[in-house]
Amino acid sequence: MTSSVRIGFHASHEQFAPSELLALVQQAEAVGFDCAMSSDHFRPWGKAQNHSGFAWSWLGAAMAVTELSMGVISAPGYRYHPAIIAQAAATLAEMFPNRFWLALGSGQRLNEDITGLAWPEKSERNLRLRECADIIRALLRGETVTHRGRVTAIEAKLYSRPVHPPALLGAAVTEATAEAVGAWADGLLTVSADLEQMRKVITAFRRGGGEGKPLVVQVGLNWAATEDEALLGAHEQWRTNVLGGEVNWELRTPEDFDTATRFVKPEDLRNSVWISADLGWHAARITELVELGFEEIQLHQVGRNQQAFIDAFGAQVLPALR
Repeated sequence: MTSSVRIGFHASHEQFAPSELLALVQQAEAVGFDCAMSSDHFRPWGKAQNHSGFAWSWLGAAMAVTELSMGVISAPGYRYHPAIIAQAAATLAEMFPNRFWLALGSGQRLNEDITGLAWPEKSERNLRLRECADIIRALLRGETVTHRGRVTAIEAKLYSRPVHPPALLGAAVTEATAEAVGAWADGLLTVSADLEQMRKVITAFRRGGGEGKPLVVQVGLNWAATEDEALLGAHEQWRTNVLGGEVNWELRTPEDFDTATRFVKPEDLRNSVWISADLGWHAARITELVELGFEEIQLHQVGRNQQAFIDAFGAQVLPALR
């Protein structure tokens, strides 16, 4: 693997207290991770996770105590007005030049319907996302924005801006969304899946206008000292994320996700999470993603054994990849 590929640590706010994540990202930097990524949730996926710190506060602290580049995925137009996301991104990019990227997605009802806004169908959410992305980009360029559409902005302007605006990535897990974000995004953020499906998502992104733009992937995995520990740890923490189709984006509460996944068996997790006690196996899977063209690979260890994961991957997986 070439040194240009960056391997990151994903900070899951749904699963851990912000103070714990702060210590973990420092540990990740110490063992050789290149970068990090943060989730941005208002609620956890299930009650077993039981956390949801404010990502933007945490990002400022994490970037101050490390030298890592970092990214975050947010959904503008619901919980956050796009002007507020633009202001937050501009502040981080001004304080930490060339170390921050922002991914924009169409959102999940779990997080976004707390304001009481109607939760629209996916096609409408994609149109709203594009509108918000255009507003955010204009604000980061220094423009004064007045816009009346799916969202409204009146004479919005950012007064503290970075010299170089942060990259705006488009988040997509389906071909249709990938093609749609290719037109406006500076790069693609997607999640690990079957290699052929990921290849289709990349092709769609490039077809929509993403040719030559960076590719970033978030990988859900679980490593432990034994196969049983790895499997049971994934099931305990991440079974709420195995629902396919539109269900993940439509359920409202952690309790809804717990109910919807109450019959999910540990073995079912293997369809959506990389589960193995074999560090060489994980290294081989990461290499496959490099071969697909991903330039940044953010590893999300879904189990609670975060310190052991960081040490094991720092000692054996990262050196093997390099």
